[in-house]
Amino acid sequence: MLRLIRFTALLLMVPFVLLWAVAWFGRQPGEPVIEALMRHAGTLTGAAPAPPSAGVLALPEGVSLGGPFRLTDHTGRAVTEADFAGGFSLVYFGFTYCPDVCPTELGTMAAALDLLGEAASRITPILVTIDPARDTPAQLADYVSRFHPRLVGLTGSESEVAEIARRFRVFYARVHPPDSTEYLMDHSSFIYLVGPDFRARAIFRPNTDPEAMAAAIRARLPRG
Repeated sequence: MLRLIRFTALLLMVPFVLLWAVAWFGRQPGEPVIEALMRHAGTLTGAAPAPPSAGVLALPEGVSLGGPFRLTDHTGRAVTEADFAGGFSLVYFGFTYCPDVCPTELGTMAAALDLLGEAASRITPILVTIDPARDTPAQLADYVSRFHPRLVGLTGSESEVAEIARRFRVFYARVHPPDSTEYLMDHSSFIYLVGPDFRARAIFRPNTDPEAMAAAIRARLPRG
């Protein structure tokens, strides 16, 4: 029985190993392996992902991130994905006590929106906290005002935040630095461009240039 289980596990791993090999040897110059992997996966499923851009991970068909949620915005108003159905959103998961990474990425979002000019009015920038214990609506209201006048802060209960983070495959966890009495949050640091259905259309890697982000957003906005 044990031999059969091992043989079955090996068979299940073969397609993934083959796809990884194809991605490794078939990647374009300078293209990260993970992007090549997603590109080839999209080809196998018949997807036609958007042209690759610097700093952008395009989602092949069949991969879905995002969706319905219930949270509270920085004004204390209960909101769902339906409140953002009028256009696209640029979403980042972080927290207000973040010492460096979050301010950097939120600054990049703001700069990208400035570069988009009039098209920026079709996009809502959003910060979803992964530290709801400290990030109350009032705390978020003060924080988001420092980055962009239209930046929306979203918080909620621990379970509500965990649910939307799960839908976007966001990792986060508390960490306790030995030289501090306050905890920090270890978390993934991607920026998501989501459509009116609040599902991701593209993912921006950390430290993406605002110019590259603006160009990728413009390419994905519907004409008109």
